[in-house]
Amino acid sequence: MYTEMFKSFSEQTEKTLAPYAKFNKVFAKNVEQLTELQLSAVRAYSDLGLNQLKAVSEVKDIESLTAFNGQQLETLTKLSQQLLEDSNKFSSVAQGFKTEVEEFVAQNVKQATPAI
Repeated sequence: MYTEMFKSFSEQTEKTLAPYAKFNKVFAKNVEQLTELQLSAVRAYSDLGLNQLKAVSEVKDIESLTAFNGQQLETLTKLSQQLLEDSNKFSSVAQGFKTEVEEFVAQNVKQATPAI
């Protein structure tokens, strides 16, 4: 008798908590992707900054200063491209998360709504 009652309670709890578990998986995947993107961006910007520090430390005369200034346009172009790429990646992850959540909500509404 108790075994059947516990089995029934366990099944009901599993059905009730299944949507929460699925949402948590989607959310965790999204956080993981965003974290990886942020770490990658920090790494890229740090490398760019360190390269700039190294380049400026090599300036010793007018010729090396001129060469350094010439590289600044290239560096700014590289930085703007990196910012644009990172922005697109973050936007893509956010759009994917939005789509998954919408699908998840639609499924749960469909299951929760009785057939008329």
